[in-house]
Amino acid sequence: MDKIVSLCKRRGFIFPCSEIYGGFANSYTYGPYGVELKRNIKDLWWKMFVSDREDMVGIDGPIILHPKVWEASGHTTNFNDAMVDCKKCKNRFRADHLVDEATGEDMEGKLDEMTAVFASGKISCPNCGKKDWTEVRSFNMMFETKMNTVSGEEANMAYLRPETAQAIFIEFKNVIDSTRVKLPFGIAQIGKAFRNEIVAGNFIFRLREFEQMEIEYFINPKMKWEKMFNDWLVFQEEFAYRLGAKKEDLRHYEHPDEKRAFYSKKTIDIEYNFPFGFKELFGLAHRSDYDLKRHAEFSGQKLEYLDQETNEKFIPHVLEPTFGLDRSILVALLAAYREEEVEGEVRTVMAFPKDIAPVQVAVFPLLKNKENLVAKAREVFGMLKKEFRVEFDDNGNIGKRYRRQDEIGTPYCVTIDFDTLEDNTVTIRDRDTMKQERVKISDLAEGLS
Repeated sequence: MDKIVSLCKRRGFIFPCSEIYGGFANSYTYGPYGVELKRNIKDLWWKMFVSDREDMVGIDGPIILHPKVWEASGHTTNFNDAMVDCKKCKNRFRADHLVDEATGEDMEGKLDEMTAVFASGKISCPNCGKKDWTEVRSFNMMFETKMNTVSGEEANMAYLRPETAQAIFIEFKNVIDSTRVKLPFGIAQIGKAFRNEIVAGNFIFRLREFEQMEIEYFINPKMKWEKMFNDWLVFQEEFAYRLGAKKEDLRHYEHPDEKRAFYSKKTIDIEYNFPFGFKELFGLAHRSDYDLKRHAEFSGQKLEYLDQETNEKFIPHVLEPTFGLDRSILVALLAAYREEEVEGEVRTVMAFPKDIAPVQVAVFPLLKNKENLVAKAREVFGMLKKEFRVEFDDNGNIGKRYRRQDEIGTPYCVTIDFDTLEDNTVTIRDRDTMKQERVKISDLAEGLS
């Protein structure tokens, strides 16, 4: 992880946010190459899960929703983590995580039992080593904000959304009324979510401000859903492979009855083997009709689907494939990173799949002080920009430029030299094999595809 974090800052993928002010905990800025990688992954996801399918539509809902949305969904009362504070150093921790590490027992949601464990002296503070703890108590993870505040008047409380899903559920009626969708169909959304995590960390794995890519897939409650559920799992894994993940680094974790939401018929996490262990990457849940029923109850609106063939009205059930964008980016970075020895030196390579690489082609003039080479390189650069993500690079010798592009993850480098001026051929260098070949400029776009 340390090497990834260092490379991300050095090469402009991800910076610690507010660094000129001393930093801001667990907050990051996607730099010039990071924002390209992020956009490419979002575009890949949207193409795979929305554009290429006939049973999907998309929306883009707001971050701040009506406060009653969160009452209906249960977030205002149930969206809690267990926290405990060290009285000595004042640091705050996830109580269930410390208990699990110390005893091997999963006590999530059992506040009294966890308090007893801390009181027994079995757990030392990870920061200062003391064993002087507060009681374990619940902590709601939603960020609160105030709207329409006027001096002397009571503020209207609102929340930054902790998930994107509810924005989909509350627009269910508008989508079926304004489109010709028929069951089964899905509504997709990419957007920011905010969780006031007690403990964030592991770089961009767990953030308080993050981005989700979510689908609510609506089905007839009478249908046999098990095969469709498994098909979604396979499709989610295919997306992980498109990020560069290897099969052996993925595994499934099915939530047992006692840990699964009461309304869920089945929940499976797709976990990835991060440097800090197997952790959740994607999730898939059968949410039954819980969300639509709750919003119908709290809003007084009918959120039903009319089957035109049977003339039957019902509230659909939902399968929910969910993806963390920042975790997907982290997987792409980890899967791409490799070191290899070349001629006695260590070569660092970000071997991104071509369709998500921030830069697909780098164009080099052999020498930056030769106007005819630079002009020809600019001509090739302009031609390739129409079809590829291209960078013009004339800084330093060719060897240094290759190493820089390797660390950025650029699959191909194209060099314009003096032979180019004679025969209109260029050298293509492959990132992964380092092999070079001469290609006619007229065949260049085809050779890079």
